[in-house]
Amino acid sequence: MNNFFRTGAKASLILFSSALLASCGRSDQEQALEYAPDMYYPVAYEPLKQLADNKNAINPGGLNMRVPAANTIARGKLGFYTHISKDSAEVAGRELVNPIARTTQNLEEGKVLYLRFCSPCHGETGQGDGLVGAKFKGVPNYTQGRYATLPVGHIYHVIVNGRGRMMPHGTQVNPQERWKIAMYVQQLQKGITDASGADAADTGSQSTDAPGGASTDQNTNPVTGTTADPTKDTRN
Repeated sequence: MNNFFRTGAKASLILFSSALLASCGRSDQEQALEYAPDMYYPVAYEPLKQLADNKNAINPGGLNMRVPAANTIARGKLGFYTHISKDSAEVAGRELVNPIARTTQNLEEGKVLYLRFCSPCHGETGQGDGLVGAKFKGVPNYTQGRYATLPVGHIYHVIVNGRGRMMPHGTQVNPQERWKIAMYVQQLQKGITDASGADAADTGSQSTDAPGGASTDQNTNPVTGTTADPTKDTRN
């Protein structure tokens, strides 16, 4: 019995040493063996996975993910922009137009989002007297000084990228929600906390600080000025 265990131990040691030597000699660029590769390589096309030996026979170029059609806005990306530097809130204030209609419903949704994400610092009335703002100080009062006249694009930009001690909130609220929050902040700039008290409530008009002649069509890209075809599906 002792000889049996001794022989088994030697054999195990030899196998372990061989495996260790083989693993040490493998290049870090060499692909290892895969168990059940069908689990890794699905038959269906996946937009975020591209296999070198499995070109898509339907899409141009053989890729699974397609580039959006030129001069269109993908669904769910209305008012989204990337060309303005994160440190250029003033530029955003001059160039960006709020593509969301100024209605009571949108203002009410903006108020809910504001109370959820912004009021801990900025306070329910925008006077910088939230619980966090009272602790750390320096939170601006929307009704005083230059803050009372900040354009909607400036507000949107700061929501996305943050400023000073305010951290970015771009990952917490989507573009439509950001515009609604910015729209409600403009209410607070006037000292109005009632979302139904909009000057142009339910008229479908736009809240904008864009220069004269800028388009406010909801299907128009607020940055490029191009208009999407509402009959065209631009989803990937």
